[in-house]
Amino acid sequence: MRKLVPALALITALIALGLIAAGAPARAEMRVMPEGNRNAEQPSVPGASVRRTKAGKSTFDAKYEKVRQLLATDSKLMGKIKSTARAYGIDPIHMVGAIVGEHTYNVDAYDRLQSYYVKAAAYAGNSFRFAYDGESIADFVDRPQFSVCAGKKGSYALWSCREGVWDKDFRGETVGGTSFPNNRFSAVFFQPFYAGQTFGLGQINPLTALMMTDTVARVSGYERLDENSAADVYQAIMDPDQSLAYMAAVIRHSIDVYRSVADVDISDNPGITATLYNIGNPDQRAAELAAKNRSGAAQWPEENYYGWLVNEKLTELKALL
Repeated sequence: MRKLVPALALITALIALGLIAAGAPARAEMRVMPEGNRNAEQPSVPGASVRRTKAGKSTFDAKYEKVRQLLATDSKLMGKIKSTARAYGIDPIHMVGAIVGEHTYNVDAYDRLQSYYVKAAAYAGNSFRFAYDGESIADFVDRPQFSVCAGKKGSYALWSCREGVWDKDFRGETVGGTSFPNNRFSAVFFQPFYAGQTFGLGQINPLTALMMTDTVARVSGYERLDENSAADVYQAIMDPDQSLAYMAAVIRHSIDVYRSVADVDISDNPGITATLYNIGNPDQRAAELAAKNRSGAAQWPEENYYGWLVNEKLTELKALL
């Protein structure tokens, strides 16, 4: 018998092992999203962001300039951003974009990185817990509805599953005599001060930190976070060094899930990664994009108001690096 050429031999072996199914549909070709905005004009900024900025007697332009100036003049911070980005295999422009978006539309930037350290230290040792109506998060996720999450491997899969159970079985419902708010899981159980509160340089949500703790522990070596120690979670997301690690992990996950689920490489478009950093749920959004692309003409993800600014200012922001 004539010998098979190496490539054909490999394919034959893979079929024999069941790794390539005969007649199985081929994966869609990976598409690389170009830089720039899909929208010619900036999408509407939410009213809450507008009101918050007016209440602070500021403007979006002023807040943008303030955070850009912080990044331009703080070489220590820029060095940390670059080294963290390298560790997670992402371009540092994605982290710069997320910081700029958060501090333009959600909070005012401090003038110095040291201010973030001082603010973080103020929370060290504070005694508070993640709970709702007297029920701790540990007791809550011990309810039988969450048994479907027991086999999940890794912090991201586990907490994503628990968030899904919340949305399906508890959000806006009365269960076992307790009426639960029609609000996000993170707002109800993970923000003991007031709903909507995020913290630190990266403005990380505590639930997001719990999701990403395995990745951050593996890549950056920080201690894994535990829902039973709310103070440690807040300390981690407010400390600038750790906050940057969680920020990079979030961005890395968004890039990875869009590649694996939607066959779209968003790593060249900081406006899209900034948008996902702002709105969350990249897994669901990647799946929705994949479904749209299977049923019709291929589409790109679109930036929101926050990501639009990042792409609009991209030349300025790249100059910081």
